[in-house]
Formats: sequence, C-alpha cells, structure tokens
Amino acid sequence: MAQDDPVVSAQWLQQHLGQPDIKILDASWYMPHESRDAWQEYQVAHIPGALYFDIDGISDRTTHLPHMLPLEEAFAAAVSALGISNHDKVIVYDGKGFYSAPRVWWMFRILGHDKVWVLDGGFPQWQASGFNIGSSCPDDAVLKSKAANIAVETAYNGELANAATFQTEFRHQLLWTLEKVKHNVAAKAHQVVDARVKGRFDGVMPEPREGVRSGHIPGTKCVPFPEMSDGAQTLLPADELSKKFEQAGISLDGPIVLTCASGVTACILALGLYRIGKHDVPVYDGSWTEWEALPDNDYPIVTSTGS
Repeated sequence: MAQDDPVVSAQWLQQHLGQPDIKILDASWYMPHESRDAWQEYQVAHIPGALYFDIDGISDRTTHLPHMLPLEEAFAAAVSALGISNHDKVIVYDGKGFYSAPRVWWMFRILGHDKVWVLDGGFPQWQASGFNIGSSCPDDAVLKSKAANIAVETAYNGELANAATFQTEFRHQLLWTLEKVKHNVAAKAHQVVDARVKGRFDGVMPEPREGVRSGHIPGTKCVPFPEMSDGAQTLLPADELSKKFEQAGISLDGPIVLTCASGVTACILALGLYRIGKHDVPVYDGSWTEWEALPDNDYPIVTSTGS
C-alpha cells in the first residue's frame, strides 16, 4: 500500500483482512440495461467483512441527475452509519474489476479522506486468486448498508440524524459544474477528456440511457475508460497510462477536466491520472447526461457526422 498509488492488490488485502482499521466497501453498480442487481449479488458473494456502498442511494436527493455527489453532511452521515472513521483505511471494489469503485474512491477524496484505495482488478481478481468469499450476509452488514441510505435521506429532509463520527473537508478543486464546463468551451483553459467509448463520443452509437442522444461537448477529446486497465482488469503501469493520454492528443503538463455519461467512468480516468502523478484532476459530475438535456443553442453537441 502506497499513499501515492491509488490501488492495492488482492494479495495485500488478503494479508490485511480483518484488521480493525481496514474497511472494505463493495461499490458495485450496473446500468439498468445490464439486468444485474448489485445489492443482491453482494448478499450472496462478497469479500469477507465488506459492506455495500450504494452509489445511487448515497447521492444528491435534490436533482433528477443520477448518483450526483451528495451534500457533505449527507455523505458524513452515510459513512458514519457504515462504521467508517477518519482514521480508517478504506478499500473499495466492484463486481466488474474497474468500473464503479473509482467513483467511490473519488467521493472519499473530494470530501477530504485520502486513506482510500481501489482493489486492483476488483472482485473478479479476488475470485481468480482463490481467496475466501463471503456467501452469507450478516444482519449487521445489511443494517449498516441500509442505515447509510436512510442517513442520506434524513440529512436531505433536514432532520437530526445520529451524530456523524466521520468528518469531511470539501475539496472544491476536484469538482466541476455545468457553468465551469460551459465557460471552458469558450476559454479552452482546460483539456476536457471524455471516458465514454468512442462510438458514443462520436455520436454513431446510442447511449444506454433511454432518451439521451450521443455525441460530445465541443473541444472534448476521448480516452475510453477500458484503456486504463489490462485484460485482467488491473490498472496499467504509469508509463503505459501516460501513452494512452498522449496518443489522444492530451498534454499531461496542462490542466485536465474529466467527463463521461454520469460521473462514474470519468473517475476511472482520474484513477489512472493519479497513478501518473496528477492528483488534482477534477470531474464534471453532471457529465453528458446533464449537458445533452439542455438547449443545443447554449450547450452544443458535436458528432463525427457534424450534426
């Protein structure tokens, strides 16, 4: 485990399993069209001691946009309900290997907790290593995961929840809003990098969300998120990651902001850039789902066909 590297290996986690200051989160999340239930999957197979972190539940309750970053006090209440303190080392994994876990890694970091790592290769790597798998879900684990979601709802209702034991410190530099992105389209001060696959970025493949057009924000470049990992879903070495960005025409010496469909896979690029040494790259949380829904006159869409 290294503070300047954002991942830990399955072997490392197995050796440190059960230590009181190691908290493991299953942050699996799937698109609706995948017909997978992350909560159900967690209950029948998970890393021993892991708790479920619900990306959709621990989110902003005031917007129609999916799984946006919640208020500081809501996040603090949820994490406290999960039994996590500021002294703990948080290890996050997901069921695909590298997909939704980096989003939770980013959430902890943007709210001031640096002792957070993604499990390299995720649950598939843990399984492939032959390590023990929890096949039953203790009542305590179920209650904590549900309590985290309830704590968020309570915070947004303005009601008093149990005193939060987890303290947050919001890092504004890691979050970009719609207004910042729109300003940057004209100013071109930051290089905007989109993590979606090339077909969706170019507007020649449909978006998986119903009613959302494909295409991209003007001036954006594309580095598809699968390019951050190898065939085993483990994060590439720093030199190979650097090449992926440079081949897309991105200067690693210049400022970068990341986007995707709804703020999840952009965090995979943030993870890759962190390994390279760029630790403060912001994510546009609303991403394409927010931009695309607004009037084209003010928020133009670019496609490879020019329409």
